[in-house]
Amino acid sequence: MIKKWFKNIGPGTLIAAAFIGPGTVTLCTLAGVNFGFNLLWAMLLSIIATIILQEMAARLGIISQKGLSEVIRQEIKTPYLKQFITILILSAVVIGNASYEAGNISGGILGLESIFGNYNFPLGTNNFNLMSFLIGIIAFLLLFIGNYKFLEKALISLVLLMSVSFVATAIITKPNILEVLKGLLIPKFPEKSILTIIGLVGTTVVPYNLFLHASLVKERWHKKEDLNFAKKDTIISIILGGLVSMAIIISATAIQTSDVSNAADLAKGLAPLYGEFAKYFMGLGLFAAGITSAITAPLAAAYVAKGCLGWSGGLKSKKFRFVWMSILFLGVLFSSIGIKPIEIIQFAQVANGLLLPIIAGVLLWIVNKKSILGDFVNSKTQNILGFIILIITIFLGVKGILKVLNFL
Repeated sequence: MIKKWFKNIGPGTLIAAAFIGPGTVTLCTLAGVNFGFNLLWAMLLSIIATIILQEMAARLGIISQKGLSEVIRQEIKTPYLKQFITILILSAVVIGNASYEAGNISGGILGLESIFGNYNFPLGTNNFNLMSFLIGIIAFLLLFIGNYKFLEKALISLVLLMSVSFVATAIITKPNILEVLKGLLIPKFPEKSILTIIGLVGTTVVPYNLFLHASLVKERWHKKEDLNFAKKDTIISIILGGLVSMAIIISATAIQTSDVSNAADLAKGLAPLYGEFAKYFMGLGLFAAGITSAITAPLAAAYVAKGCLGWSGGLKSKKFRFVWMSILFLGVLFSSIGIKPIEIIQFAQVANGLLLPIIAGVLLWIVNKKSILGDFVNSKTQNILGFIILIITIFLGVKGILKVLNFL
């Protein structure tokens, strides 16, 4: 049974790799440092919501053998609405991932630097970070090979490294199991925690993962009989991702200081208490989180551009490669010399704030269409759960936009 599952493990693990990026790691770190175990329930809620939405996206990909952006382009008949949603998707995912890519690479750099130290070289008025170039080359080679199975195996290996690293770090800190269970099962809203709660849900329920998942499953599976494998893969992989996020929160709870602002600080903070091994585990975990997101973000953007613009060809086509190469190049450039394109990031955050509830709503509509899914449309229970998640995504989207517009 286990051997059979490992044989069919795939896209779900890549989705887990995509949502556990440096931003998630840092946010989970701050949640643990500032609020202890009290926000573990928010991560549990996030994981349940992610499983429900990603299962819908995976089912759509297998039955229709199309990506989510392709189905949206074909199913929305009103020209102005189709144009608006296409521009929104391209803005949020392609431009958004280009602006976030520097953060993904920088996260990987933090992990390496916590183990090996800094490798900065003067370059005019800025410093050039050699680690950024190294991570860029690794990501480039894995994507350029253009073999889905090879890419999948490489990312799964990195996710397993990340999982073992963060879970081992959490175990080393010897948490109080009863307090952990209370944090998981009893929702609490400590003072000034609302933005962190919103952040934990928002960083896990990610719009571009819905597009990425639908596109990846059709690369892997082609028959309706494969739905069971896809469902198990999605559930187990996302639960694994959730455990990793929770392990980071638990690890951070062990540090009784307010000087921790990111996971690299957490790695340093754990070393005096739990020895050098804790620092190395945390550093390796952060490196794996950074590099997996640095690979999946350009990949998702390329799939979205391909679906929205109706391109043919696969991972090795020139247009597909142009998109991910551009995003990876910008990420390496911005992270290596420390540039933060604030205006682009703010624009992407607004676009993502709009995109999440719209795509959740459109996905819910599509997975109820018999013309697309036949007998595999949503059940009543799935629709009820989907509607509840839609309300949550609307709340998150509005909060995200208001935050960028400085209304919070």
